[in-house]
Amino acid sequence: MQRIPLGRSELRVTDICLGTMTFGTQTNEADAHRQLSVAAEAGVNFLDTAEMYPTSPVSPETVGGTEEIIGRWIAQSPSNRDAYRIATKVSGKNESFVRVGQDITPETFREAFEGSLRRLQVDHIDLYQLHWPNRGSYHFRQNWTYDPSGQDRAATLAHMEAILETAADLIAQGKLGALGLSNESAWGTAQWLRLSEDRGLPRIASIQNEYSLLCRLYDTDLAELAMNEDVTLLAFSPLAAGLLTGKYQGGAVPDRSRMSAVPNLGGRVTGRVFDAVAAYLEIAERHGLDPVQMAIAFTLSRPFPVSSIIGASSTEQLARILDGRDLALSDEVLAEIDTAHRAHPMPY
Repeated sequence: MQRIPLGRSELRVTDICLGTMTFGTQTNEADAHRQLSVAAEAGVNFLDTAEMYPTSPVSPETVGGTEEIIGRWIAQSPSNRDAYRIATKVSGKNESFVRVGQDITPETFREAFEGSLRRLQVDHIDLYQLHWPNRGSYHFRQNWTYDPSGQDRAATLAHMEAILETAADLIAQGKLGALGLSNESAWGTAQWLRLSEDRGLPRIASIQNEYSLLCRLYDTDLAELAMNEDVTLLAFSPLAAGLLTGKYQGGAVPDRSRMSAVPNLGGRVTGRVFDAVAAYLEIAERHGLDPVQMAIAFTLSRPFPVSSIIGASSTEQLARILDGRDLALSDEVLAEIDTAHRAHPMPY
């Protein structure tokens, strides 16, 4: 693992980030606490959560539960708080999220932020992210029908400026380290950056978007923006919700797996996806690589700044991922991955 800058902020984080969205559903509290300890002992210093977690599935009854589980682990020892740079998120408007039908406003931003502080049992959040843009997003398979023609540019820019001002106040109070985005576009990210520069407001440090061997929307416009503007990608679902492990090949649905709770894996299960997975599994087998470790290593091989969010439903799965934390893929493997990608582009 390497420690990398988070954007242009003062934060330095490991290029592997512990994802926690299963804590409270697929992962019980005792195992969640073990994962937090195991990852910290392995050198991971970055964890990601959200007020809407846990997922698989999301439900009103469990919202906030993951942060509470992390908070109880943090409360066990002062060293536990020192182990991690903590990233969490305000949900915003989404039918299955916390504030159904509510935009992110300065008021809801502050309310959510203070709620996360309480649940996490901390007085400072290192990175606070906007889970979804108010204006909508093309992520989670919405790219196939995405239509931005109804957006109100003036309202969007006014919203961005108001949130940046709110973040500036929280930073001045010592409660917040840096601001990040999630499920954003290149245009949206560019506007956040422009406004921060024009107004002398906090700069966006990161963008948390889906990225894996199977989902490479980030590779063009956002990659260029990230390189030129020093915005770090926090790559979520680097294993494509478990597809890249190979455990769902041949129609298999293991007990307590994510597919057993969410059969279409958030729209990732399509007529083309299993052939694409097979191509990557064959590359791993040919080179004697663990396909899980190869998939994570691929995300870390990219030319843009990235920290890959690893998630596991058990400590055993986490250990398998961490065993490959220093894997570097050969030029030959990367060339074969490129060939497979051209044969199976965006299979979902």
